[in-house]
Amino acid sequence: MIRSTFIASGAYLPEKILTNADLEQMVDTNDAWITERTGIKTRHIVAENEMTSDLATKAAQQALKNANITADELDLIILATTTPDNTFPSTACKVQANLGNKTCPAFDIQAVCTGFIYALATADNFIKSGQYKTVMVIGADSLSRIVDWNDRGTCILFGDGAGAVILQAKEQLGTNQDTGILSTHLYSDGSTRDLLYVDGGAAQTNGEVGKLRMLGTEVFKHAVSKLVQCSKEALEHNDFTIENVDWIIPHQANQRILEATAKKLKAQDKLISTVRDHANTSAASIPLAINSAIHDGKIKNGDLLVLQAIGGGLTWGSCLIKI
Repeated sequence: MIRSTFIASGAYLPEKILTNADLEQMVDTNDAWITERTGIKTRHIVAENEMTSDLATKAAQQALKNANITADELDLIILATTTPDNTFPSTACKVQANLGNKTCPAFDIQAVCTGFIYALATADNFIKSGQYKTVMVIGADSLSRIVDWNDRGTCILFGDGAGAVILQAKEQLGTNQDTGILSTHLYSDGSTRDLLYVDGGAAQTNGEVGKLRMLGTEVFKHAVSKLVQCSKEALEHNDFTIENVDWIIPHQANQRILEATAKKLKAQDKLISTVRDHANTSAASIPLAINSAIHDGKIKNGDLLVLQAIGGGLTWGSCLIKI
């Protein structure tokens, strides 16, 4: 069968860094309180003239360079984002133009923090169908643009950035010893949409974007149980156990969520976390973490990874991939 194999990654973080000490000057908070509850120390913030497409383009360019291919070799570009440059056209189309590709289809996916998993699943199915061979999958967000900087419960959590991976079709045996994406598992429950949302949008507020709102305690409860469930499903579906896994790479939302999930999976020593330095970058967090772990020498060829995410919707899902 055809598998979607991983061939390269790329990442980009804006130059501006906002520390917990900086936030102490903006809202009623302090470094100790933020660190204890979230594990976050710093986050990157887009420049005034920087847009989500700029972040995504730079991550994509790095991925192309690492893969040693040109943009013209891409058959499809999928961009997961909650913070598009415009209502339309899609930010993916702007990235395609920036890369210099003039023909391949390009579109956005909106599943908030689960967006990158949804985008991987979409890319994987296009590849497995035989329709496309080489696909760029990007997660990029500029959450600082929709954060309420007067709300100390949310503004401490979020940052900006982009990560990209390139997938390529490869004929394999169809067993769990194959490399590439082995399976993806996606879910949503719209009845929980009021736990994490933005209070604006073109259809209800005359085009005003609105600000991010969250019931943090309730989101935490859903996050741990749902991330454990979908991760176990991915392993069972492919006849693996947690002992076979090399690394768990969650959506980097909050260190307490990451650690609680890893503990329930009995895989605390397999957790990759970048939330301390990047904060919650929504759809960008998983590809940023992948790229960081590859750069640090943690992830190696042949490693089995469980990717997991939960976000507004609520949406959640997992992906089992062998590098």
